[in-house]
Amino acid sequence: MHTAANATPASAGPLPAPAPVPAPFGPRLALGLVGVLLATLTAGINDRIASVALADLRGAFGLGYDTGSWLTAAYVAAEVAAMFIAPWLAVTFSLRRFGVVMTLAFAVLGVLTPLAPDTDSLMVLRVLQGLAGGCLPPLLMTAALRFLPWHVKLYGLGAYALTATFGPNLALPLAALWTEGGGWHWLFWQVLPSCLAGAALMAYGLPQDPLRLERFKGADWLGALLGVSGVVMLVLALEQGERLDWLHSPLIRQLLLGAALLLPLFLLNEWYHPQPLIKLQLLGRRNFAYGVSTLVLMMGVVTAANLPLIYMGQVHGFRPVQTAPLALGHALSQLLLAPLVALAINRRSLDARWVALAGLVLLTLACVAGSSITSAWARENFYLIQALQALGQPMVVVPLLMISTGVVVPQEGPFASAMVNGFRGLATVVGVAAMDWLLNHRQQFHSHSLADRLGSQPALWDRLDTTDATALAALAGRVRDQAWVLAIADGYLAVIALLAVMILLLALLPTRAYPPQPPAAAGPR
Repeated sequence: MHTAANATPASAGPLPAPAPVPAPFGPRLALGLVGVLLATLTAGINDRIASVALADLRGAFGLGYDTGSWLTAAYVAAEVAAMFIAPWLAVTFSLRRFGVVMTLAFAVLGVLTPLAPDTDSLMVLRVLQGLAGGCLPPLLMTAALRFLPWHVKLYGLGAYALTATFGPNLALPLAALWTEGGGWHWLFWQVLPSCLAGAALMAYGLPQDPLRLERFKGADWLGALLGVSGVVMLVLALEQGERLDWLHSPLIRQLLLGAALLLPLFLLNEWYHPQPLIKLQLLGRRNFAYGVSTLVLMMGVVTAANLPLIYMGQVHGFRPVQTAPLALGHALSQLLLAPLVALAINRRSLDARWVALAGLVLLTLACVAGSSITSAWARENFYLIQALQALGQPMVVVPLLMISTGVVVPQEGPFASAMVNGFRGLATVVGVAAMDWLLNHRQQFHSHSLADRLGSQPALWDRLDTTDATALAALAGRVRDQAWVLAIADGYLAVIALLAVMILLLALLPTRAYPPQPPAAAGPR
């Protein structure tokens, strides 16, 4: 039987020079990795928290709706673009040096952001912080693949899974905390303690590699230019598309055209460049292709966790503080569930593919239950759905990380990290934009359909006093609420379709992957 884990694949291109042999794994190195995890989780929370509290931030800075939307779009565009180049920079400057500098820069920019004197300064600070924040998630995967010994590697991958399941869900409770009583400045200043702690732990615990400035001589400058420009254009188009009515906007058409031209050229350049930023040949390995494709689709699936929050905000007018318990329970459960899933699949007797299938089934059941939503639902109706989501997400993400990284040798860690994090960042933006488009258009469709049905019922209008503005407003409100309910049910059905594709990929693509083994046992089975 072919095994995907611990096999050394044939080289599909030049590899970077072998990394220096790290010090034996011990408490000091473990603390260094905890520092990388702290910094990465902080960056993930900061990414989401500004979007959650955008209305409060617009009021605090005196921004209009359009300007506020560009504030978040520019941050996300810079963040995703940085994910593709961060691993190359980390190898060049050393992971410890680069990680500490980016973490401290992220913290300093967070402190300065609320003090921005004008809109232009605010935009520049957010873009720079997005660049610094985007450099941190790839470092966590790079460090886990390089430093963790075989017997704890799966737990490191479980910690990386928290960046997709824990951080984004913790953002809503924190946003509610600061906007409702702590002061909006702390939306930005809250990053300071964890970033300082993370930087200190990295400086103490991570081994110090030498500078490798000679890499600049053969650097992939063209790829960096094409990739960064194309990614920024695509992300800005996706972030602003719904607001500007997509292809009806000249700006969106230009951004999409630019991305359509630059990104294929970027991928072509990466295929042939001797020192690429991403190594597309890795996708020729079935298990790695499965991991990347499933993680991309998973970013669309996790949008289902936001549907209860959208429902309670649109239909019942809840503020973040009233919906925070749902998100907080989801976030905190991941601290226990991710290590438990890693413990379960860290056994040769259990096929990780079956664990992933069980997780997909749980996510499907959650969406099936959510698709039966009615306007009478309240917060307690979503507890079971969110529990199924919270249990299913790590059961999918942790196995796919084990399956995909088992075919990656240590020298390829930076390439794998750039691809996984960059594609994941793009997929997150695509997933959010697609869900927003679906909900808005389905809400409009259902509004028109309900209005047509009401118009065809003369008995209703005979009983209704059409001169009573209050009665007409109440009827319009009920139509709007019901349209949102139906749109959210459609959102759950769309996620079920994605899950069906993921189940099909799981059945067809990956081969059996075994847990990491000691080097003496890592040969053919």
